[in-house]
Amino acid sequence: MSIIAANLQAVEATIEQACAASNRGRETVQLLAVSKTFPAEAVVEAMAVGQRAFGENYLQEALDKMQEVARLQPGTAISWHFIGPIQSNKTRPIAASFDWVHTVERLKIAQRLSEQRPPELGPLDICLQVNISGEASKSGAREQELPELARQVAALPNLRLRGLMAIPEPTDDEAQQRAAFARLRTLFDSLRADGLALDTLSMGMSGDLAAAIAEGATIVRIGSAIFGARHYE
Repeated sequence: MSIIAANLQAVEATIEQACAASNRGRETVQLLAVSKTFPAEAVVEAMAVGQRAFGENYLQEALDKMQEVARLQPGTAISWHFIGPIQSNKTRPIAASFDWVHTVERLKIAQRLSEQRPPELGPLDICLQVNISGEASKSGAREQELPELARQVAALPNLRLRGLMAIPEPTDDEAQQRAAFARLRTLFDSLRADGLALDTLSMGMSGDLAAAIAEGATIVRIGSAIFGARHYE
C-alpha cells in the first residue's frame, strides 16, 4: 500500500469516528483531497483507492495537473474544486474547467463565473466564502453582507449556489474550533430559513475536521494528512 493510500485510510477512519460520535451517517460527509502543490502522480495514487474529488488553489498549476491526470487516467471522472482566491482576470478558465468553486466572496466574481460558464457543462456549483473569524488578512464575505450576496448569487444563471465555506482562525482548542464552525452553520441555517435551497457546508481541514463534522460539515478539505507536508517554492 502506498503512503497516500495508507493516509487516506487513516483519514477515512477519522471521518467515520467523527460521524459516529455525532450520530451522522458517513455518507453525509464528502472528503475533498486538497492536492495543491502535489504532482499529478499523487492525484493518481489517491484515485487508485477510490478518491474522486480534488481541491486546487493555484489556477495554472491546477490546469496543468488536470491535463496530466487526464493523460495518465483517461476516461476516469473526477470532480475538481477550486478553493483558492479568485482574481477577476482568472474567472474564465475557472468557469470552464472546474465543477465547484468554494471561494466566491463578491458579486462581481459570481457574475463573471456565470457569464463565462460554458452552457454545455451545466451549472457551476458555488459556495460563498465567509470570513467567520473576522480576520483582516482573511478572505471572505462579512457576515452582515451574506444574506444579500447569497440572494444575488442564487439568482444568477449557469451557477448553483450550494452553501457556505470558511477557514476559521487556526487554533488547537476544540471548543474554539467548534464555536467558529457553529457560527457558519447558524448562518447557513438562516439562509435556508429564508428560502435558499442550500445543502453544503465546506469546513474543516486536517487539524480540525472532527470539530467541523460535529458542527455539520458536509465537505471536509484535507490536504497534508493525505499527501504529506507541503514544500512551497
